Order: sequence, then C-alpha cells, then structure tokens
Amino acid sequence: MRRTPPDPARPVLLAGPTASGKSELALELAEAQGRVIVNADALQVYAMWRVLSARPDAQDCAQVPHHLYGMVTRGQPWSVGHWLRAVEPLLVRHPNAVIVGGTGLYFRALTEGLVEIPPIPSEIRAEGDARMTEAGAESLLAELDPATRARIDQRNPARIQRAWEVWRATGRGLAAWQDATPPPLLPRSQCTALVMRPPVDWLDDRIATRFDKMMAQGAIEEVRAVLPYWQPRAPWARAIGAAELVAHLKGHISWQQAINAATLATRQYAKRQRTWFRNRMADWTELP
Repeated sequence: MRRTPPDPARPVLLAGPTASGKSELALELAEAQGRVIVNADALQVYAMWRVLSARPDAQDCAQVPHHLYGMVTRGQPWSVGHWLRAVEPLLVRHPNAVIVGGTGLYFRALTEGLVEIPPIPSEIRAEGDARMTEAGAESLLAELDPATRARIDQRNPARIQRAWEVWRATGRGLAAWQDATPPPLLPRSQCTALVMRPPVDWLDDRIATRFDKMMAQGAIEEVRAVLPYWQPRAPWARAIGAAELVAHLKGHISWQQAINAATLATRQYAKRQRTWFRNRMADWTELP
C-alpha cells in the first residue's frame, strides 16, 4: 500500500460511497496485515443480492475470511441493532478486523452507541404503511414531537415512518430514546477510522461501468427471482437498481430506461453517502 499502514493491532473502519473501491482496499489491507473483513453495508447482508449489491466474490472470500455477507434471508428481520449484536462477538474473536461498508448508521451505532428500542408490533407497522400510502410522510411527521422532528432527516420517508412507529408503539419520541444511548461498542478513539472521498466525476464513471458489469453478471436474474415476493417498502427491496429492474420486468419501462434510471439512482445514493460522510465523519482520516 502506498501510504502509511494503520496499526496492525487496532481495528480499522473503512467507509466509502458505492463503487469507490473500498472492498478492494479492505482486501488489500486484510491480506497485508492478517485481518478478517466484516461487512458494514446494509444491502450486502442480504442473500438474494450477490451481484446487485456488489458483494465480494468467492475468490475474494477464499483469500481472506469475510463475515456478515449474504446471511440474511428475505423474511428475516434485520436492523442496525441486529448488525451491532452480530459484530460484537466478531470483534472479540478478531480484535483487528477491517470493518468496511457504506452504511453510515452502522458506523455511527458502532462508534457512538445504539439505544435498544422495543420491537415495533406488526399491526403498527401496517398502520404506518397505510398512512404513508394514503396521506404521505407529512401526515406522520406532523404527529412527531418537536425534538424528533428537528433531529431526523425530513427528506427521508423511511426515517419519518420509523420515528412515527417508535412514538406510536412506545409513547416516547425517538429523540428521547436516542438521548438514552448506552456507551459504544467501539469508541472512535480505539480504532483507525478511514473514509474514502473520491472525485465525483471519477465515481460517476465507475458507477456506470460497474452497473453494466452487474447486468452482464446476472443482476436481472437476481431481480427476476424475487419478483413473486416483491414488496417495495421491505428493507431488502432497497437494493439500488432493484426497483428499476422490477419495473422493466413488469413491462412498465424499457431495458434502456431501466439501466439509465438505475444508474441515476446509484449516483444519487452515492451523493447521499458523501453528504453523510462529510457531515458525520469529519474527524475520520480522508483517503482521496
């Protein structure tokens, strides 16, 4: 590696936007320093998205042990809390692991702590889904307490619905729950934290190239396999490009329209990731 290597005894956190090459860098680092790799990407945990989530392939996994990839099924509940509980024993066994991914919430929970909110009853989740469909996110947002409204991303309907469900199920605002957050599993001071910030034009070109490659590798077949079970609001259905390919398979848009829309959605997702990293990871070491 053409940079000063991190302390081989400390865990490494490696964050980066989609298509930035973070998985390749994690593999290089793990091989050089005898580390294992732990996934911190909320889409790469799902078994059905090997190609569409750009999961490390069999050759990569044969070179270095990879953990928490492709181990969640479609009907299995999964959240940042599930991920954090899965990471804890791995850090005990592998205290110098490379934890790599693009899900900012995972890294925040790991380094800042995560409050354990009681599970949301299915009937309340169904009520939230119905309200979103009938009246939109604004109706749910209006019912939240001022502290929660000020704290959540009001442009993200999924975050609004989650906050509403917490209030509806517990009678306590999400902000109040967050204020009771316990100590973190891995404080920022006890690890090497790296964030990749590649040039936007370079990344956009990578995204277009990689999506073409995904199509050649069978991404459309992955989407075809889940078509009978497709639920647009399900967490597993948030794989970037999945909704666009579903629309094509259902005859709503052409193949080229699906490719163009999926590439645009990927670029927009990368932009949101860059914004998160810039705002929430200012004290992380930047890798250009």
